[in-house]
Amino acid sequence: MKTQFRFFTHWSSLTKVSVNFILLILALPSVAQNNNTLPRIGIAGIGIESSTFSPALSTESAFTIKRGNQIYTSYPRFMQDGSSIRNSAIWLPAVTARSLPGGAVPRADFERMVGYILDSLKKNLPYDGLFFDIHGAMSVVGLDDPEGDLITRVRNVVGPNTIISTSMDLHGNVSLRLAELSDLITCYRMAPHEDAQETKQRSVEQLLQRLKSGKGKPRFKARIPVPILLPGEQTSTRIEPAKSLYAAVAVAAARPGVIEAAIWMGYPWADEPRNHGVVMVTGDDQTAVSTAAGELANHFWRVRNEFHFVAPTGNLKECLDKAIASTKKPFFISDSGDNPTAGGAGDVTWSLQQILARQELKAANGPELIYASIPAPDLISKALKAGIGAKVSGMAGAAVDNRYAPPLMIEGTVRAIHQGDPNAVVEAVIQTGSVFVIITQKRKPYHKEADFTRLGLEPRKADIVVVKIGYLEPELYNMRADWLLALTPGGVDQELTRLPYKRIQRPIFPLDKNMQDPDLQVRWVKASGEAMRD
Repeated sequence: MKTQFRFFTHWSSLTKVSVNFILLILALPSVAQNNNTLPRIGIAGIGIESSTFSPALSTESAFTIKRGNQIYTSYPRFMQDGSSIRNSAIWLPAVTARSLPGGAVPRADFERMVGYILDSLKKNLPYDGLFFDIHGAMSVVGLDDPEGDLITRVRNVVGPNTIISTSMDLHGNVSLRLAELSDLITCYRMAPHEDAQETKQRSVEQLLQRLKSGKGKPRFKARIPVPILLPGEQTSTRIEPAKSLYAAVAVAAARPGVIEAAIWMGYPWADEPRNHGVVMVTGDDQTAVSTAAGELANHFWRVRNEFHFVAPTGNLKECLDKAIASTKKPFFISDSGDNPTAGGAGDVTWSLQQILARQELKAANGPELIYASIPAPDLISKALKAGIGAKVSGMAGAAVDNRYAPPLMIEGTVRAIHQGDPNAVVEAVIQTGSVFVIITQKRKPYHKEADFTRLGLEPRKADIVVVKIGYLEPELYNMRADWLLALTPGGVDQELTRLPYKRIQRPIFPLDKNMQDPDLQVRWVKASGEAMRD
């Protein structure tokens, strides 16, 4: 690494210049030694999954914004104080912003958060490397490629020589611009994303290795767009064909001459031209990179007709009929169309309305059903005032997405109240008949057993648990006795043919099932912005 000095001085006297020159020369060995020993690496990024089919908007208030040393808490596995990675560089964390999935981000909110990042990055120039931590499926009102826009502006600050290592969700989108401006790029290899921390660590370790070895940027980056767009519930790596497809990614990445390989499924609930599958492979051996990319892309296309839902599906009535009749418990039902961890508003009342109308659930001695959850800030206020054991009534849901059902009147007994949750703020359980409805001040996903037990609920003993979710997260999956995926309406409808796509690139599978085989030749990505054919 070369240390450059620029002199901008007013030559007021020869003595002053001579003294300054001598001081700089004396300082040179220690500066060079420090820089050669520890590279300077920044951390920045914005992460959210945004549905353009939801009326919700994700403002800045929806994001958890971390600055400076706060950012280390996002990486407990490998960035703790004293870890080998922390000791391997001069870390200069800037700003990161992360939100639960939701609706599109208003342009003004996006610009403010980008401004925080750029202002912070400018304070600590120069950088040898940058860990660019994003999701990849952010939608911003008026922008088709928000992550591409963000990395362009970051690159303008850090300069062309800084090595940028980008870490993403496998449901993100890799535009050509993002591919060009990322020197290293990777994504999760598991859905559910049990390898999130592992992926981020791999991204950082690859960056450190390129810097410490002096190899610098990879010589070759191959990108192959694959015209497939499927929901995560059909591409879970728990089952085939995604299980074998993603196992092949690790094998490809381990080849001599290859640094990293990745497959992105794309995000199906945003109507944007960049949303489709992508394969990318980076490395220093052109033949190895090309072969790996071609094999993965062709594997992906070859198995396209084999993708199916991770659980048996049905409409909500069918799912409830089977769950009520079943002797297996807990019987889980995914209320998938309004899944807040995929971009749903989280306040669609349609499913809960159907549940409360079921005659079998109207009596307190009926099958115990837990419903998680519905935002109801007014009813939360009433529950707090009334207290546990009191009767309350009030409206819930449909404050954001009322396209399928209006706000729902809930009348029942307060069974539990919990305050201080980082997402929900306040939670309460209202029992109506044999249904225990979790209401929240703000929307919250329910993924862990403790989310229920802290409210006095025992999901393992319940007859039925209905959760606004797609595929079950690990703890819920492990406790299920049976499971159905309900194809319910909402901003992340699993039936993609019901969504009013207008702007995605067509033809695309499965919307165009009889399309011709696509051109899956390697596109070599150049930092200059050109992509050439193999």
